[in-house]
Order: sequence, then C-alpha cells, then structure tokens
Amino acid sequence: MGREYSLEDALKLAIKAEKDSMDFYARAASIAKNERAKKVFELLAAEEATHVKHFFDHYKGGEFGDLTTYLASPVDTKNPTYMKLEKAISEDMGEQKALELALIEEKDCIGQYTQLAAGVVDPMVKSIFARVVKETQGHYDLIEAEYAHVMGMVNDSDMNTFVRE
Repeated sequence: MGREYSLEDALKLAIKAEKDSMDFYARAASIAKNERAKKVFELLAAEEATHVKHFFDHYKGGEFGDLTTYLASPVDTKNPTYMKLEKAISEDMGEQKALELALIEEKDCIGQYTQLAAGVVDPMVKSIFARVVKETQGHYDLIEAEYAHVMGMVNDSDMNTFVRE
C-alpha cells in the first residue's frame, strides 16, 4: 500500500524535483556543443522553472523562501542525476551522455509519480501527480527525439534499438 500524501507534501516533492530538473537542464545546456541540443536543454530548463512556479503558487509552506530566490538558489550537487552529469562532463562525454541521463531521469520520474498517484486519495494531490506525469512524458518525448537527432538515427526502428531497449 502506498503512502498517502497531503497536498503540501505533494507540492513540496514536486517543487524540489522540478528545481533539480531545472538545474540539471541548465547545466547540460552550458556544456552542449551541439546548438540544437543546447536549445532543447534551455527549453527544458525554462519549462521546469515554469513548473516550479505553478506548484509554488499553491504551496503554503515557507521553507523555500520566495520563488525568485528559490529559483536562483544553489544547485543541489548531491542530487544523484546531477552528480552523474558532472561525472560525464569530467569524462568529456558531452550532450549525448546528458541526453541519455535525461531520458533515464524522466522515465524514473514518470514511474515514481505514477506510483505515488496510485496511492493518493485527495483529488487535488492526485491531479498534481497526474500533471507532472503528463509534462514529464512530453519532456521524455522531446529528449528522445533530440537523442535520435544527435545520434544520427534516421527512423523509428533505430530508436527501438538504441533508446527503448
């Protein structure tokens, strides 16, 4: 049986997750050599910032401070996905590895939020998780398409071989 989340707990989780994703994408954009990949990462970082704002609008807690300050706050360098990105950067693996990490992270988020939503009774909390799942699926699809472009894949069967295994 899943844990029941209060609206505030769900919003707090969503705010933290979206900020971590925003920081990841901003960092990935900063190292991308491929201009198109850079634009995708910048777009994703901006969308994550918008998601933080949407969740912030409903959150009543005060531990994050105000929105502007929170968005500008330092990166959580202990975030496992961010740590993997920094390792990939140090190994000079570039945007391909960043895209691969992003695909894994987005897929994990979809699974996590889907599982959390399954145990939620409060319709408002359930809708928060459902919204995150939908938006995250859109991110996954965008990242998958960019990965195919960066890898020079020419059709969907290439995606099945290299991405969806």
